[in-house]
Amino acid sequence: MFEPGVIRDAWRRARKGASTLDAILAQQAGVSPEEVLPELGRTFHYAVCRLDLALDIVPALDVLGLPDCRRLFALVVARGDARVLLFVDPTDDNLQRWADAKGIAVAARELVLESELLSLLARLEAAASALPGMLDLMFSDSGKRPGVEEISLARIDETASPVIRLINSTLFDAMGAGASDIHIEAAAGGLVVKYRIDGVLTEAGRLPGAELNEKAISRVKVMAELDITERRVPQDGRFKARIRDRDIDFRVSIMPSIYGEDAVIRILDKEHLSDQLAGLTLDHLGFDAQPMEVIRQLAREPHGMLLVTGPTGSGKTTTLYAAISEINDGASKIMTIEDPVEYQVPGVLQIPVNERKGLTFARGLRSILRHDPDKIMVGEIRDPDTAQIAVQAALTGHLVFSTVHANNVFDVLGRFEHMQVDPYSLVSALNGVVAQRLVRVFCVSCAGKGCVECRGTGFKGRRAIGECMVLNDELREMIATRTPIRAIKEAACRNGTRLLRESAEDLVRKGLTRQDEIDRVTSARS
Repeated sequence: MFEPGVIRDAWRRARKGASTLDAILAQQAGVSPEEVLPELGRTFHYAVCRLDLALDIVPALDVLGLPDCRRLFALVVARGDARVLLFVDPTDDNLQRWADAKGIAVAARELVLESELLSLLARLEAAASALPGMLDLMFSDSGKRPGVEEISLARIDETASPVIRLINSTLFDAMGAGASDIHIEAAAGGLVVKYRIDGVLTEAGRLPGAELNEKAISRVKVMAELDITERRVPQDGRFKARIRDRDIDFRVSIMPSIYGEDAVIRILDKEHLSDQLAGLTLDHLGFDAQPMEVIRQLAREPHGMLLVTGPTGSGKTTTLYAAISEINDGASKIMTIEDPVEYQVPGVLQIPVNERKGLTFARGLRSILRHDPDKIMVGEIRDPDTAQIAVQAALTGHLVFSTVHANNVFDVLGRFEHMQVDPYSLVSALNGVVAQRLVRVFCVSCAGKGCVECRGTGFKGRRAIGECMVLNDELREMIATRTPIRAIKEAACRNGTRLLRESAEDLVRKGLTRQDEIDRVTSARS
């Protein structure tokens, strides 16, 4: 399938920054990168190894250090007492000569995908700053780690406990990586730590020992003031820590599993978010000009409702805050009710939901309406009571901003019908709907190949894409009379609505992201 000359040419292009070797070969052959590897193995008579699927990778960095791994695009791993050389370029004779000259004896050589090797090397390099030292710390009370001393947990006794240092190291490393969530997962022989970065889970480290998982989860429970004796039901809590001179909030979810318990820790860096919010406008979110101007126009209407929809973590709340920041001129009373309050906005009265005390979205919204507001932001409309009150508020002269969970602007209509909102009231109140997603864009440091800056993923940062439906008389009549969604969609597109998929494909055409990334966040059917 791949002649040596073709591979050498692709390798030269890859080194010039065009892309990774497997991506270039896949594009030339019209297949996926995953299909390239077995074909290379068959062509050159090598066994292959999928690093993303392998669970038993034990790098032998004492044999081949990370700098040489990067330079040679290779890695030596241990399999029992044997050593195996993993490499990318099957036409590279110099690699074997170099290994022979260094006296590096290996039992086998296996081909790997360049993208997967770079990802693994980046994880190993990043982990060198925090996670791999955990094993030494667990069995040595004298171990000191750079950076760990910067963490000061407000409600935890100062102690040299290895387990506490394990959790602190993970918190510190995740903050440095820009993670939004930390996953501590129970495995058959220990635990796995993963970070969610730019919306995608990335493995950060594996540690052996079944008892370690139990101790680590117990420590998280203590921090979140949960019941450490209860291991059969889910638990939720929160705690605070001071990291790098900032107070950080962490929300904790504990879930039982077949191997023990898993923990997910959501990082809420409110000070950082507030700094970001200072001066935040719609221009900062990465929208194309068309959806940005539509959102700006809808946010400046005198009354009515603007809804933003999308899955969890798609940036809905940030978009609403950017819109509110632009209209927050001090001349209007702006109030919000949220769960939780994620950003602190000067001049805006913000109310946190407290369901334990009976302060729900619906009850809080009723109270807000008695407080003489001009503009109201409801964190989420998720029940019939909140939906009805929000619609009534929009009909009585208020401008209402809110989010709702739906896949696109048209599915929002079905959500409100499910919440038993009268369609005539809805179309009278609704000014427009925005659906959005966040798409990862290429790392500027490596042009998408994978480096330490992007932890080997090739991506760093995200851009918002939007799908906007502004209601006109035609659309209002169609919605009120329950016209089929297909006809409403056609009318909206005639009226200027641009679908999410079209905006995503524009990013690919501009060379800012890859096709598989937009396939991850948008449907080809939309």
